[in-house]
Amino acid sequence: MGRFTVMSMTSAAAERIKGILAASDMAAQGVRVGIKKGGCAGMEYTIDLAGEGRANEDVIERDGAKVFVAPEAVLFLLGTEMDYEETVLRSGFVFKNPNQTSACGCGESVELKQADLAAMAAAQQAG
Repeated sequence: MGRFTVMSMTSAAAERIKGILAASDMAAQGVRVGIKKGGCAGMEYTIDLAGEGRANEDVIERDGAKVFVAPEAVLFLLGTEMDYEETVLRSGFVFKNPNQTSACGCGESVELKQADLAAMAAAQQAG
């Protein structure tokens, strides 16, 4: 397989996605993850219901749950693990992203750098 797996998801995230789809009126196949400029640290993750995949999108699948990754977000999301967390204060999807250089206090926005593909390829070959 010549392509990188852009990101992974935990079983908790997969279960939550399936729950969201089951509760949705829309005939969605999964969720689409993207990034947009915004928030106090410069970037925010976006999660939307995805009716179907688009051209050039990466698709991550686990336990029957699908996540579509918007092409413009791929370089910022490489190596990221998508999780779902419920705590006393909040519940929601959490992104454990190695490309994150800093986050704001509220955790809603992050500063991201593009992944270094050359370094990743070298590490993959070494491993």
